[in-house]
Amino acid sequence: MSEPMNLTQIQDLIKFVAKSGVSEVEIEQKDFKITIKTPAGKKEVQVIAAPMAAAATSALPTVAPAAAPASAPAPAAAPAAESKYVTIKAPMIGTFYRAAGPGKPVFVNVGDEVKPGKTICIIEAMKLFNEIESEVAGKIVKVLVDDAKPVEYDQPLFLVDPA
Repeated sequence: MSEPMNLTQIQDLIKFVAKSGVSEVEIEQKDFKITIKTPAGKKEVQVIAAPMAAAATSALPTVAPAAAPASAPAPAAAPAAESKYVTIKAPMIGTFYRAAGPGKPVFVNVGDEVKPGKTICIIEAMKLFNEIESEVAGKIVKVLVDDAKPVEYDQPLFLVDPA
């Protein structure tokens, strides 16, 4: 491969490593390096990814998809009435959760104001809980996914009115 791995390829590699029982995989390209390590006998996966230009490689507390910036919201491809809204999409595949745990309050409800950096949900991927933060400011208009349901990469999660 002549270019760095894309997010889907990294996710597929993490799944493969977790299922295969391999303890460590390292891929190095011209200007990209990724190391995936699994502690012996554990299901936890540690991913270290860094451009080769970086002097120090930092260990990331979550799987690689969270290392990539959350996908930038794009205008919703919806009927004209919803075209003014911004869609917040899933930056990874996993299970969507509206709250930090059973019995805990949800992060956001319809009508709530959000701003960049505010946690709006959690997506669980391979037993790791990744807090998903809003990339836009506005008001939540619609929650598009039910709690505890699987989501795909780039699947719309919320509609936000940026006005």
